[in-house]
Amino acid sequence: MKKFLLTIAAACAMQAALAQNSAVTNAVLYQRQGTLDKARTEIDKAVLNEKTKGKAKTWYTRGEVYEGMLGSPIYSKTLQPGEGAKLAFESYQKAIELEGKDSEYGKLAVGKLDNLYAVALNAGVENYNGQKYDDAINSYKMAQQIRPQDTTAYLYAAYASEAKQDFAGAKENYNKLMGINYKSPQMYGRLLQIARQEKDEAAARKVVQDALAAYPNNKGFMLEDLNMELSAGRGKQALDKIDRAIAADPTNANLYAVKGSILDQNKQTEQAFAAYKKAVEIDPNNFDAQFNLGVYNFNKGADLYTKVSRMDQAAYMKSGKKMEADGKKYFDQALPYFEKALELQPKDQATIKSLSRVYTTLKRNADAERMNKMLDSMK
Repeated sequence: MKKFLLTIAAACAMQAALAQNSAVTNAVLYQRQGTLDKARTEIDKAVLNEKTKGKAKTWYTRGEVYEGMLGSPIYSKTLQPGEGAKLAFESYQKAIELEGKDSEYGKLAVGKLDNLYAVALNAGVENYNGQKYDDAINSYKMAQQIRPQDTTAYLYAAYASEAKQDFAGAKENYNKLMGINYKSPQMYGRLLQIARQEKDEAAARKVVQDALAAYPNNKGFMLEDLNMELSAGRGKQALDKIDRAIAADPTNANLYAVKGSILDQNKQTEQAFAAYKKAVEIDPNNFDAQFNLGVYNFNKGADLYTKVSRMDQAAYMKSGKKMEADGKKYFDQALPYFEKALELQPKDQATIKSLSRVYTTLKRNADAERMNKMLDSMK
């Protein structure tokens, strides 16, 4: 009797084990038949069962079932957004974890993950285009886990984070890219834009310095660096950077105009004049350079007229008339620069006032009155 009872117990245990394994077998059969809803029911049982949840085959089969549902126009509708790719990914990962990459199901799972990368990436793009940014980011994160050295998923995740104004998330992904030695001018440009949107000047400066370390001859980053120096009032320090920027972009008239302005501030008027001249040679429509060339000549002429006004009769008889003639020449030279500046910016009051004074000095009273009327109309 005892032996009989033991035999019955053993048979029951075997039957239970077969029943537990049959869930995996049934899932495989249903999957092959294309009835993925039934396959899903069976495999979901198997991954909870103590006897089968520790086997790589169970998890590999689960991955296949959910990946199949994801690609089905019928069964994909029964899944939540991102659910199929997520569960398939986790299942293949679990199969590899249980038996290693070199096992039978481990090798199969590795191959499946390669295919799943494209699925996850495409799901992310689809959600991004539908403005479902959180779902897109989750898909991109999955793709990152599948191929941690591939840059595309990090870039796309950063773009999706920016689209939802999650700048911390965008920076996190850009930093991950830098962690795998990815560099591009566009990435540094995006980081700079984020720093400015967050009004973080220290971060903006660091981005520009990092960008210049990676791309020392990039004209855009040179100009950003230069503008930061100028905004901070560090004109003298900016001169060397201007010369490097000019070397990289020698046809940029604005660089010469800015250089002239800094030299003016440093009382280096002759060097400033040369810089302004170069600017208008490159671009005759550069307002700042035209106006400042007018100012240079105007100041030269005004200085001579001031000296004449302080002369006594003897000094005037000796050199006064020549100085007046030289002063008039400078006013004559200032005139076309101011007139061009007014043509470029017809409502600039500083230019109109300067022209009024030049016309008056040159005794062109009708033109001076015309300038005065323009000023009156602006009040």
